[in-house]
Amino acid sequence: MTYDATNYEATLLGGIPAENPTLFRKVLMTAGDPAAWIETAQGESTLIIRDVEVDRARRTSSARRVTAPAEFAPAAGLDSDRATATAQAAAECLRRIGARRVRTDRSLPFIFAWHVQQAGMEIVYDDALGVLDRRVKSEQEIEWLAEAQATTERAMEMACSRIARAEAAADGTLREQGEPLTSERLKSEIAKFLLDLGYTMGHGCIVATLPDSGDCHASGRGPLRTAAPVIVDIFPRCEATRYHGDCTRTVVHGTPTETVARMHAAVVAAKAAGIAKLVPGETAAAVHRAVVETQQQHGFQLARGTVTDHPTIQHGTGHGIGLEVHEPILLDDGGGELLAGEVFTVEPGLYGRSTGGVRIEDMLLVTDAGPRNLNRLPEGLDWR
Repeated sequence: MTYDATNYEATLLGGIPAENPTLFRKVLMTAGDPAAWIETAQGESTLIIRDVEVDRARRTSSARRVTAPAEFAPAAGLDSDRATATAQAAAECLRRIGARRVRTDRSLPFIFAWHVQQAGMEIVYDDALGVLDRRVKSEQEIEWLAEAQATTERAMEMACSRIARAEAAADGTLREQGEPLTSERLKSEIAKFLLDLGYTMGHGCIVATLPDSGDCHASGRGPLRTAAPVIVDIFPRCEATRYHGDCTRTVVHGTPTETVARMHAAVVAAKAAGIAKLVPGETAAAVHRAVVETQQQHGFQLARGTVTDHPTIQHGTGHGIGLEVHEPILLDDGGGELLAGEVFTVEPGLYGRSTGGVRIEDMLLVTDAGPRNLNRLPEGLDWR
């Protein structure tokens, strides 16, 4: 349930800014210790953060007041544990401003909620807090996402061209300079490539071929092979801005089979159909429906959550993206209305154990003038 300002006296966000994207947007620094953001219904904001971080936080955050837990020590004093002390200080700050009902979001650690409740205040969960405001991106956020996607595409081009230009051994496995070209080796090279550009891959990446690519989220293992599709999915984070890129392409060394070529044509058409629906006022569910219907028109069926021998549709169409790789809302069944300024991935795919998988993923900005694609790379299977 969403609450307006008449239903609560203050808003509380808490946790570690380096790990909590909603709190990070308030603090704008990657502090590794607990912090609390408190804002009254009148818009007065207080940031409580470790004492050694106060000066830096005053330079980065928009809080009217930045202070350390010691300023809000309760009568019994603060615990020596930092998380406990920060939660105690947050509760004391809320008590001093006279809050009785405190609004919070899905990410609040229970330690904060417990101390607020022990102080006699009611915690009110707002399901839109930290979601709706993050869905619509600022011009700066859009620029950061575009930069992250451009860097991701550089890594993608490197990886796909290496697969396409490798040598095929007599047994069909790919080699570079006489050494096997494996999923593990290429994932390591992608990570090094991105690290040199200031990006990290906290969740790794995907370089998957047969038989693993029959499962849409298998990360891949073992030697890559000629004539078999290889799904490459890269989703790194820029360490300077904390915003993510996310791009998928499929590459085939040599000549794809007729089935793989048909799968690819269906995925390309489905992506175009989904993108065409990516406009303000349309629903995320309608985007997904357009993608699924297009793939079905090409002769492929839905098999959500099931790995099959023959190629099928296994997943939704895409997701929001920003400070996290996967952010609300999903382009899937039940997805609500799209808003101008949202950024989504559109990533239809088809997967089968006997055929391998094909997926193509772009990042798009929803605008009143129509979707703006932040990708530039081609969609084809041939990367020579």
